[in-house]
Amino acid sequence: MKKLSLLFALCPLLIWGNDTNIPSKIKGVTVFLSGAQVTREAMTHLNEGTTELAFGGLSHKIEESSIQLSGLQSVSILSLSYDIVYSSHAKGDPQILEWEMSLETLQNEVALLKNVISGLEEEEKVITTNRLVSTDSQALDLAKIKEISRYYRERITAIKNEVFKTNLKIKTLNAEMRVLKKQLTEANNAPEEAEGKITIKFDAPTGTSLRLLFTYLVKNAGWIPAYDIKSGKINDPLDLAYKAHVYQKTGKDWEDVNLTLSAAHPNINIARPNLGSRYLNFVSRYADRPRSDALKKYKYVYNPTVKQVTGIVTDDSGTPLPGCSVVVQGTDKGTQTDFDGYYSLAVSGGRDLAFSYLGFKPEQMPIYSSIVNVTLEEDAAALDEVVVTAYSSTAAVSASRPENMLQGQAAGIHIRGNSGFEPPQRPLYIIDGVTAVDFVEGDLDEDEIESIEVLKGANAISLYGSKGSQGVIVITTKKNRLEADLTNTRFNIEKPYSITSDGDITAIEINKFQLEADYEYYAAPIVNENVFLTATFTNWEKYNLLPGEANIYFEGAYAGKTTIDPYTVKREMLLSLGTDPNITVTRRQERNFKRKSFTGSNRILDRTYGLYVRNNKGIDIALKLVDRVPLSQNKEIKVDDIVTKSADYDEKKGLLTWIMNLAPGERRSESFSFQVKFPRYKTISL
Repeated sequence: MKKLSLLFALCPLLIWGNDTNIPSKIKGVTVFLSGAQVTREAMTHLNEGTTELAFGGLSHKIEESSIQLSGLQSVSILSLSYDIVYSSHAKGDPQILEWEMSLETLQNEVALLKNVISGLEEEEKVITTNRLVSTDSQALDLAKIKEISRYYRERITAIKNEVFKTNLKIKTLNAEMRVLKKQLTEANNAPEEAEGKITIKFDAPTGTSLRLLFTYLVKNAGWIPAYDIKSGKINDPLDLAYKAHVYQKTGKDWEDVNLTLSAAHPNINIARPNLGSRYLNFVSRYADRPRSDALKKYKYVYNPTVKQVTGIVTDDSGTPLPGCSVVVQGTDKGTQTDFDGYYSLAVSGGRDLAFSYLGFKPEQMPIYSSIVNVTLEEDAAALDEVVVTAYSSTAAVSASRPENMLQGQAAGIHIRGNSGFEPPQRPLYIIDGVTAVDFVEGDLDEDEIESIEVLKGANAISLYGSKGSQGVIVITTKKNRLEADLTNTRFNIEKPYSITSDGDITAIEINKFQLEADYEYYAAPIVNENVFLTATFTNWEKYNLLPGEANIYFEGAYAGKTTIDPYTVKREMLLSLGTDPNITVTRRQERNFKRKSFTGSNRILDRTYGLYVRNNKGIDIALKLVDRVPLSQNKEIKVDDIVTKSADYDEKKGLLTWIMNLAPGERRSESFSFQVKFPRYKTISL
């Protein structure tokens, strides 16, 4: 009999079928900026020969082509399939099991209380029966009758009261049972949930026990870089807390799993592109342009928590672009930038923003932050094809603005042969694939340069046309290498975390740093009359920062939100700690009646501006004040008689800078002036 019982107990282990689900447990998860790789462990035993097993209870968001299996030893896989099945939410749900146990407990309590009532009712019958027997069988005196009557009355009353109280308890318990039954009915009638199931057919040469490890990619998961930056007071080091906001909605909770955060993108198509021949022919000037831009590196990642996005759209010089179209890609939601280039847009349901402006290349940007500032690149080729028609005549309007110019002035490299080139006999400079107009020595530090390649003669002309006739100097900066390092960043989280499958954010602190920073008050009243407190720090590359939002705290108060974007930073990373209303800066155009407005065929505009600063704080401050003199882009427009007085003037960029040290309550005023001369029948954008 014992042998027979043992045989029945072993039957489930000897007979496997498609309905046999082998339990598995999540051992670790690598969370990418978009998506995640899950590693599960399962223990099983295989008999010699062919065995088919199913591993259920998985996410229904698995990408089937990503499933990998290890730990097979000498076992072979004959087939592997992934299916989505539907199971009742009630099956095995701990909450439902708890409700069922509570209902059973209440039912038992009601049964016991009913037994108490039955006992009391039997006692009442016995008392009543005994009273009748006693009065019929013997003669009682008056005192004895009173005593018996009082006993009967008190006991019967006590029994009635106890039955009443017990019924009240039963009524309360019945109400609780009705609530539980309703919850159970709703749970049992809930729609079935989708689950993933991997079915594998194994071929084992001998009976063996296996520890199988499954890895697969899932969608609807990711992490978002975030930062808290705190400063106690001016000149204190910055405390930077590097955080990850992890989310997942894969259909299965991750309970006490080991997490690894990765900045890689697992879903990038790694197939090598094929480049074929291109044949030229004549087409209409109004025909659609062929795609000329190469596929760019994927830097920014969609942030699903953003519901409202704001930002500023500017050109290469930092000038706001009013009227720029901003559209949530794939929807009818859109807006335009205001006079200051500012926009605000609800983006729920969208993943990308599309920016378009006449004369500039369109830009598409993932909604990676609630603050998305964009710099549009001028499209000279597009402007060349704009045709203006008036009085039956046409004229092509060509782009007049210079191309991107490499920013920054510092002692830097010397390229042999550069001194021999003078405009227009200068070589063409290409910096990271972008033409750099007016590039001079010092625009790049030596430690920024990865490599330099000099092209001459036919090689230069074949690649860059006539613009390369004086030679081409191709410079690759270390920024490209930095981007590669950033996209391969991995963080191993020390303690296990539980991430529920509800899409909510779980904040995980990656690291903390203390950064030595330089503080400075900054004002550019031509664009904004507020005075900003800024902090700059260097050596940020070693912290593996990624684009993300940062909460700024200064002197124990929340100063606002900004965006950290290491992809656009060169030497220093600058943070704005907010505005200070205790420092005022006013810019005013002064009247000038001495000059004539016209001379000959030209019109003359004289401009004098006054800048007025006051320190209302109780401490000394250092303020950097900036303004600008316009630069001419047309030989018919002359900018002369520039008077900058005490300002540090950058003639190439037209920028004026004053460094002021102001005592408490001190006032300071500065001024500058210039003259613009242009044909009297034309209009300029001064």
